[in-house]
Amino acid sequence: MDVPGLRAAGVPRLPFREFLLKVHSRCNLACDHCYVYQGADQSWRDQPRAMAWPTAERTCRRIADHAAAHRLPSVRVLLHGGEPLLAGAEFLGRLVRRLRALLPHHTRLDVLAQTNGTLVDEAVLRLCHDHGILLGVSMDGDPAVHDRHRARADGGGSHQAVADALTLLGRPEHRPLWAGVLCTVDVTADPAATYRHLMSFAPPAIDLLLPLGHWGSPPPGRTADPRHVPYARWLTTVFDLWYGAPEQTVRLPFFESVLDLLLGGTSRVESVGGGPSRLVVVETDGRLTQSDLLKTAYAGAPDTGCDVFRHGLDDLLDHPGIVARQLGRDALAAECRACPVEAVCGGGLYPHRYRPGAGFRNPSVYSPDLKAFIRHVADVVRADLARLSGAGTVR
Repeated sequence: MDVPGLRAAGVPRLPFREFLLKVHSRCNLACDHCYVYQGADQSWRDQPRAMAWPTAERTCRRIADHAAAHRLPSVRVLLHGGEPLLAGAEFLGRLVRRLRALLPHHTRLDVLAQTNGTLVDEAVLRLCHDHGILLGVSMDGDPAVHDRHRARADGGGSHQAVADALTLLGRPEHRPLWAGVLCTVDVTADPAATYRHLMSFAPPAIDLLLPLGHWGSPPPGRTADPRHVPYARWLTTVFDLWYGAPEQTVRLPFFESVLDLLLGGTSRVESVGGGPSRLVVVETDGRLTQSDLLKTAYAGAPDTGCDVFRHGLDDLLDHPGIVARQLGRDALAAECRACPVEAVCGGGLYPHRYRPGAGFRNPSVYSPDLKAFIRHVADVVRADLARLSGAGTVR
């Protein structure tokens, strides 16, 4: 990639706004769809179990320097793993305090910990209240579905512990800490039953994620037949339940983004819309990498060769992998640029485009499902607009 040429042609250097910190590299669950432990990149085995304080301190300084240099109005820090709560309340509290102290006064800090939920208790929630940390909790559905995928190392289920955590977060005093539920779609599970089970906890939001896969390792149920769209059917069922409800009590960012894009707006998720990536990952040893979702492609896919001890975050902005994630439509395959739903789909999630031997400039492995789902939502919106237009016509 000719990065200097792209810069000369006017492609901007977009500063990072989101920082995913791998505060702990191990987990207390053995999820069968985990991209960290089940992915092609097994570098977690060489990582320190927990981020040491000197690494955390240097990371905080790098983020603060980047925010000051680019006068960022806000930054978002994601505490991640593995299971981030294994890092301990003392370490997490110290890290957030230090970051708040170093950031320039004009930069707001939003902090979210993405947890499997099994360690959430009153002590963890006190930490979150004290330091303004939001919690996202993973749940894939009812006990049978969830425990099939998110088991403990001994094979035991984790659903009950997660349900207890969601019940705790649902209490009025703790609800402001709850960012929502993250659900990885199981295409073999009943979509209506999955949605209703998640809704039984009254979450503020549900993030639906398609299982990570690509052309060399297709996701479950995804075949070469473009007429076979099991994920579109699954998503359509849930969309119709959500969209047709008498009132909206829960946010579904994926659905909301498709609706916004159809109406000329922008996306709030990276799985549609094709917006530029503004994310950098810090591993427990301080290595700076691209999105860790790339670990599903091949060993070393996220690597940049940079770390927080030797490099500032601006050093990453001209890395070819980062530039490719910020090119938008120009980074898409010709087939995608010619697609009638390209403005909404945006090529789908970047790791889903990978094809061994051909890189990432390919349609998403979910392309048929994305097309079918977007067209369904467009038909629903079109019908609604027609009804509204007819209702407003003076006869």
